[in-house]
Amino acid sequence: MHFLRTPDDPEPIMQNSPIALITGGGSGIGKAVALGLVDCGYQVIITGRRSGKLEETRSAASPVSNVQVFPADIGDPDAVDGLFDFVIKQCGRLDLLFNNAGSGAPPVPMETLSLDHWHRVVSVNLNGAYYCTRRAMGLMKTQTPQGGRIINNGSISAHVPRPHSAPYTATKHAITGLTRSTALDGRAFNIACGQIDIGNAHTDMTARMSGGVPQADGTLKPEPTMNVQAVVDAVIFMARQPLDTNVPFLTVMANQMPFIGRG
Repeated sequence: MHFLRTPDDPEPIMQNSPIALITGGGSGIGKAVALGLVDCGYQVIITGRRSGKLEETRSAASPVSNVQVFPADIGDPDAVDGLFDFVIKQCGRLDLLFNNAGSGAPPVPMETLSLDHWHRVVSVNLNGAYYCTRRAMGLMKTQTPQGGRIINNGSISAHVPRPHSAPYTATKHAITGLTRSTALDGRAFNIACGQIDIGNAHTDMTARMSGGVPQADGTLKPEPTMNVQAVVDAVIFMARQPLDTNVPFLTVMANQMPFIGRG
């Protein structure tokens, strides 16, 4: 076992531990998965736009030194380059990328949705995932040993939309295409890529569902949620497969949410 230190980061990084990078690691699913991976022995780098939230995730980890923080807006390709330069400098390799960061738009008819909202959702959900995947692929192809795993956070919206969700739904369908292309292009380089589609995990973002969310029939109805630990367990299951094995698509959802069947 040996460690890396830099002047800007006094905490050591264990070099015999698998290295994971999580986008959107300051809250919700990203935070929960980061803490779960630490519990499994990973060294985790988390990124997001809000440094305070990232530090809250880091403070919740045990040991704290197993989480490194790098604030970045992944919708900015220059920021993503800085992020991956940090990963390489600190760790020298990357074993797991969890493309988790996501953004939504106000639930309004698409003809009234501002183009700024559209571009912001596309920038984070699709462009950001691509920028990170692009850099991860380059690193995983050239590192020794070669290879790694990329897990994309899709959504139930990658299958069916909610009313007034065109930007989010369109980007999540696009993530499915990115997942398939990445899995194919990475195959020869020992890079596996899969997608987890999540339905109603209980986080701060889904707390509003108990008060009612739009349904296809125009009504507002409460929807059930599930414990976010189910998502953590699913991501860890995917992440810990050997690289000769892939889980290309996995759906985990609240059992009673309106997804399969009518009504």
